[in-house]
Amino acid sequence: MRDNKMSSKRADSRFSRLSIVIALSASALLSVVGPAHAAPAKDPLPADIPDYQAALNAVKSTDVRNAVCRFLLTPVPTGGADGPVQTIPETAEPCQGLPVFTIKDPVARNEITPGFVAGTAKPLPTEAIKLTQLVSSLSATVNGRSATVMLAPTQGGGWHLAAIRDGDSDATYASKATLGTLVFTEPQIRGWYQLKLTTVEPLNDEARQGLGGQASVSLSDYQKLVKARYADKLPGSEYDTNGYSSGYSPQRSADDVSSSTLLLASGSSAALVLAGGAVVFRRRRRASTR
Repeated sequence: MRDNKMSSKRADSRFSRLSIVIALSASALLSVVGPAHAAPAKDPLPADIPDYQAALNAVKSTDVRNAVCRFLLTPVPTGGADGPVQTIPETAEPCQGLPVFTIKDPVARNEITPGFVAGTAKPLPTEAIKLTQLVSSLSATVNGRSATVMLAPTQGGGWHLAAIRDGDSDATYASKATLGTLVFTEPQIRGWYQLKLTTVEPLNDEARQGLGGQASVSLSDYQKLVKARYADKLPGSEYDTNGYSSGYSPQRSADDVSSSTLLLASGSSAALVLAGGAVVFRRRRRASTR
């Protein structure tokens, strides 16, 4: 009986120590990952992107492929942001004579939200970053050029062609997302970042400059940086109403200065010209951030 009691005490002691270890381990884990709502940021996988099949159908469609071919056949506009509009007539077989290429499956293009910039949204991945577009690059360069196909969400569901842009940096950086991380852009400076938990790390030189040369900052500190840069330039601000720029907008990217863009935004003159049988190419003005 005495031996049984001693065994029971030893078992209780081991159980108690095990409980302490578990409790300490859980405490350490919580101190690392933070509250439950600060779960790891994760770029949406295709299965998580709404109507992803519609996006696949769009980039594989004949209409989008023909638009890409017409884009690749058109000289890059000259003359800067205010240069002349260039058009190329519609042809029955715009891809004829071009090297073989495919349009890759689209990936998520995430951007900082206006609420995060204004400081009204909390520095949490779910409130700081949002999916704005899907981007696809080409499998090969054509006529010495690469291009990015940009899809925008269609009202009521699905995706449609929004633009075709010279270069493939958007798709290249957007594809750097890994399991448990999220990649996003600060389009005004062409900065690309990776978000790990609540730590922001730069992926290109523009982003490193945006962080003041730091290797990483907290999402909270990053919010302070972008708030200082753009909070007084949001739509409706005095900066905006005085005409210095069109205000903060995720779609106004500095990329538009250095690359030609086929604009197909709904209601734009480009869309109207395209509907009339021609593609319009133009450079978009860079939004000032002064």
